[in-house]
Amino acid sequence: MALHIHNTLTRKKEAFVPVDPEHIRLYVCGPTVYDYAHIGNARPVVVFDVLNRLLRRLYPKVTYVRNITDVDDKIIDAARNSDGDGEIGGITTKFANAFHQDMEALGALPPDIEPRATDHIPQMIAMMQRLIDAGHAYAEDGHVLFNVPSWDGYGKLSRHSRDELIAGARVEVAPYKKDPADFVLWKPSTGDQPGWDSPWGFGRPGWHLECSAMSETHLGETFDIHGGGQDLIFPHHENEIAQSVCSHGGAPFVRYWMHNGYLTVDGEKMSKSLGNFHTVHDLLADYPGEAIRLALLSAHYRQPLDFSLQSLSEAKAALDRLYTALCNSTGIEPDRSARADAVEEALSDDLNTPKAVAELHRLAGNINRETDGKAIAKAKGALLDGGALLGLFERENPESWFRGDTGDIDVSKIEALIKERAAARAAKDFATADRVRDDLAEMGVVLEDGPGGTSWKRT
Repeated sequence: MALHIHNTLTRKKEAFVPVDPEHIRLYVCGPTVYDYAHIGNARPVVVFDVLNRLLRRLYPKVTYVRNITDVDDKIIDAARNSDGDGEIGGITTKFANAFHQDMEALGALPPDIEPRATDHIPQMIAMMQRLIDAGHAYAEDGHVLFNVPSWDGYGKLSRHSRDELIAGARVEVAPYKKDPADFVLWKPSTGDQPGWDSPWGFGRPGWHLECSAMSETHLGETFDIHGGGQDLIFPHHENEIAQSVCSHGGAPFVRYWMHNGYLTVDGEKMSKSLGNFHTVHDLLADYPGEAIRLALLSAHYRQPLDFSLQSLSEAKAALDRLYTALCNSTGIEPDRSARADAVEEALSDDLNTPKAVAELHRLAGNINRETDGKAIAKAKGALLDGGALLGLFERENPESWFRGDTGDIDVSKIEALIKERAAARAAKDFATADRVRDDLAEMGVVLEDGPGGTSWKRT
């Protein structure tokens, strides 16, 4: 099936034509690790995880790069305010590990390469030197700045006027700037600020430069797709284009730009002051990661997404229905050759996840309606295949969905009580059978009797 994606650069949906059909290269801006990831941070991770899964279905090789920003003024401030020694390494290690754990809980596959900014300082210095040599950057007062008027392609991604570009960048008025729109590639570090030696003095890189250097290192001068949130279009991605194109002698940077829409919470911008700020870490204490993932996929990725705890409950209920179909067919092995063609077709149309999810429900309905074993096996295989494209149903036993996190519950005790109840029912000792059911209910366990025996789930 032909893949079509909306290209932010052209504002059009286009047929995807890769640089090399044998090797697709994808870069997505990753986290700045100074705090736990919030639900807005999780949206691009989940969106581009689906894209990564789809690309791997359609093409023989994919290299997916998602960076970690581990040097930044927010990180420096967080380190100063922590109970530690003020070194940024402690902060970045803690929150990078937390990010990995939280995204794994959401079913996101790890990227093939996860470069860290601090490991690419030599590449950044080399890129700045090329820009200076080509007349696109200059050094002044310990800073290196990109000379925006030197390149007439600046602003094509965001499509802002020059005045809008200057206002939108919230530019710093500084005597070392030749033009108000010029942006920092390198800045001096003093006191306890982290830094590295460079031809322009002891300092640290600007955020925009980091992604240009890391993508060049791992994907080359020109690659297929660059993704991120809509908030990164300007100035971050606009600046990445300028740096990369001008340091590569005008060679194209990215063929297709993809951006997910904004996320609000209960109709408002997420804010700690409004009390609607949700970290993934906190949400996972009360909701399955798979339900959070499905909630994030409920709207088309380019559209705004209004997130709420109610939407999580609805996603959990939808997954209950889908898992019920899989559990109802226990004993029938899925046909692993079956393919969810309609799911793949929906995702190939600019990642239409709402349509893809609707197709999952149709396939679950087929499982529930069919009576022939082969037909059920085929529908079950197709449902699992479609789920794999969306990052769903990846647990080994579908019944475990209803059992939740069993880390705080004694599964062997539950199963022993179920056997005791079965023996009591066989002996027509219904008083004992009812007592066992009540004991299990107090443990938060609900029994369901069926032709295949008794199953259980947590309330």
